[in-house]
Amino acid sequence: MAEDAAFGRVTTRSNDPGSNSPDTMAPLSPPNAAYKALVHHTRQTALLSSTLDLLGWDERTYMPPAGGPHRAEQSAFLAGLIHQRQTAPEVGAWLEELAESDLAADPYSDAGCNIARLRHDFEKQSRLPQRLVEELARAASLGEQVWQEARKSDDFSQFQPLLERTIALKREQAQAYGYEDSPYDPLLDDFEPGETTANITRVLAELRDRLAPLVAKIAESPRAPKQGILSREWPTAAQERFGKMAAGEVGFDFSAGRLDTTAHPFCGGGGPRDVRLTTRYQAHDFADAFFSTLHEAGHGLYEQGLPAEHFGLPIGEALSLGIHESQSRMWENLVGRSSAFWRHMLPKLRAEFPQAAGDLSAEAFYFAVNESRPSLIRTESDEATYNLHIIVRFELEQALLNGDLKGADLPEAWNQKYRDYLGVASPTDADGCLQDVHWSAGLLGYFPTYTLGNLYACQFMEQARRDLGDLDAQFESGEFGPLLDWLRTNVHAHGRRYTAGELVERVSGGPLSCEPLMRHLETKFGALYGF
Repeated sequence: MAEDAAFGRVTTRSNDPGSNSPDTMAPLSPPNAAYKALVHHTRQTALLSSTLDLLGWDERTYMPPAGGPHRAEQSAFLAGLIHQRQTAPEVGAWLEELAESDLAADPYSDAGCNIARLRHDFEKQSRLPQRLVEELARAASLGEQVWQEARKSDDFSQFQPLLERTIALKREQAQAYGYEDSPYDPLLDDFEPGETTANITRVLAELRDRLAPLVAKIAESPRAPKQGILSREWPTAAQERFGKMAAGEVGFDFSAGRLDTTAHPFCGGGGPRDVRLTTRYQAHDFADAFFSTLHEAGHGLYEQGLPAEHFGLPIGEALSLGIHESQSRMWENLVGRSSAFWRHMLPKLRAEFPQAAGDLSAEAFYFAVNESRPSLIRTESDEATYNLHIIVRFELEQALLNGDLKGADLPEAWNQKYRDYLGVASPTDADGCLQDVHWSAGLLGYFPTYTLGNLYACQFMEQARRDLGDLDAQFESGEFGPLLDWLRTNVHAHGRRYTAGELVERVSGGPLSCEPLMRHLETKFGALYGF
């Protein structure tokens, strides 16, 4: 699930919907019996996985509530079949035969990448008993259904037993994977391969120390945007039209995707020619739906940019959730919250919302969508405070996993963290520890990838500006293609060929750093708030 997992200019994507059949994709060169068998098997498994993904999309959008228990069994059964195929003895035999072959000699070649990544996946998945895989899938399916009802009724006690069951299963999963330092490490590796808890802790601590003075300066500034702009009456039907138009303008192909509504926005689907975006609408909150749509469109652009002829293989898959998140945050924040973007979009906003937007200037609207203040909701937070929300979740889920925090104590622990880091506390669990879908789906280890995505996005954007010139002038003219083409060439086309660290260094010429993100935040908010 992309959101909230997903992920030279790409010119090889086929527009033939039938081109994703395992027997009609890119021909193998050079031929090798073991490699050909491995590729065919892996692609067929990917078709099963994409079917499970579509069941998940349907569950979160159109499935009738009473269908939940049956859907949980469907999901568990399919997850078990997929696990059987991923860990089949013949897969291990093929990989062992290929490990010393010429095809594996260059780990950056198509074949070399596929063999190395599939071996990593095989060895990791083989440590999990099928019973556990099925239980995790069942708990995730039921958990999301229970979470939706608990959040709707603002009743954490409804969700607590399932949360505790999920945490127990994730502990068992971490033990089965094995680890040296922290049970969080192998779970984090599922989303950000090669990353460690210790390194994430260091990165987040450094970022927190850099953000604190910035947030304090903003709080001390007498400047503020005009109040009430985003909470005017924004008819939801018009919001849907406007969001879909904006997603199309930045490059999302609606002939290969769609936009629907859900309780918690995400990007899913069945393959590179079937990408499903979701969002949610509130009549008195323009920003929630619009920026969720643009965020998920960024995920969707990555999925549509992956080489479709390699569907199902590592070389055709998203690299990591951090890299996936870099694409969504880039289009949501670095493009969608830029002054240039709104100088281009404001006439269209006025045309779609004549009453709500008729009196607005581009400058006033730009300030409104970039207002910075401590808030309760992660997905509605501004760029300056967003990563503090991630730190809260990162620390709490480690405490839950390690047994230092009991499920029953989560609501109060949540509010204490929010008081410590953001100076606010939620009067409701719905806007507190029940606001995110991730723990209900068993996605422990996912949250840090959001901050990694912010870091990657700013580092990529600095290089794109060096390569492409005046991007602000392009955005103001409605020209988003050059940036998308640059991303297709430098990020999307490589699949899992490189690690995230290797890709960042390859694209930007340097290792991952907090500096580009801090330069962006200090420049942007310094101008807005006058310091």
